[in-house]
Amino acid sequence: MKRAFSFSPSVAVVVLAISFIYFSTIFIFIDRWFGLMSSPGIMNAVVFTAVALMCIANYVLAIFTDPGRVPSTYMPDIEDSENPIHEIKRKGGDLRYCQKCSQYKPPRAHHCRVCKRCILRMDHHCIWINNCVGHENYKVFFVFVVYAVVSCIYSLVLLVGSLTIDPSKDEQQIGSPFRTVYVVAGLLLIPLSMALSVLLGWHVYLILHNKTTIEYHEGVRAMWLAEKGGNVYSHPYDLGAFENLTTILGPNILNWICPMSRHKGSGLRFQTAYDKSISTSK
Repeated sequence: MKRAFSFSPSVAVVVLAISFIYFSTIFIFIDRWFGLMSSPGIMNAVVFTAVALMCIANYVLAIFTDPGRVPSTYMPDIEDSENPIHEIKRKGGDLRYCQKCSQYKPPRAHHCRVCKRCILRMDHHCIWINNCVGHENYKVFFVFVVYAVVSCIYSLVLLVGSLTIDPSKDEQQIGSPFRTVYVVAGLLLIPLSMALSVLLGWHVYLILHNKTTIEYHEGVRAMWLAEKGGNVYSHPYDLGAFENLTTILGPNILNWICPMSRHKGSGLRFQTAYDKSISTSK
């Protein structure tokens, strides 16, 4: 499902950064290191362009894909034998109900104050895509981060490599515009590579445990309360590392880094560790 796009300064900043990194990498770093028309230059330009295109494609999909709407007709069925677990409010024990949307919340859904509606399997609202990251677009967001990390590190390697070639010639040929590009690129790529790598590591951790960012913070509190009461807390949607990976990224490993997510289901019901224990005991 596609969503309407509204202009966002944050998205404009990302687009400008991607454009600057791409053109400086192709026409300055690769050209100065290998020569753009040489075999190594063409090979690196083609590979970097392919990675950049995948990064841009997933970024666009993350922006324009609706993160997941709760159907207006949704009503939890407490008598459904195939769905014996229902999320309830922390206080009172009632089924989760959104007062702002005036409807029940499916499992893992949360209300976004920015989008002003409930989002299926909401992870967080991301200003850099001007959209929520939820059930429908979580995978393309994750894959975008993967390609963004690869692109930044690749560009940084080419930047450093281009500075190591013929230093005496560089002193004569690098004018102030080139120096400015190198300085700006370095100041952009180093912190960006570090920040995106941390973000990637965080979401790899979440995927391996089948958690969202919201569920992680809720789980910390639940774990503290459980330990306080002498109990052990376990995340109900944690099915094991490999099954968690296939649940989020898809059953076909070859499609894990592609923006394909036909496996994701409706987002109204998710398999739990309880379901898995029931099926194995039969």
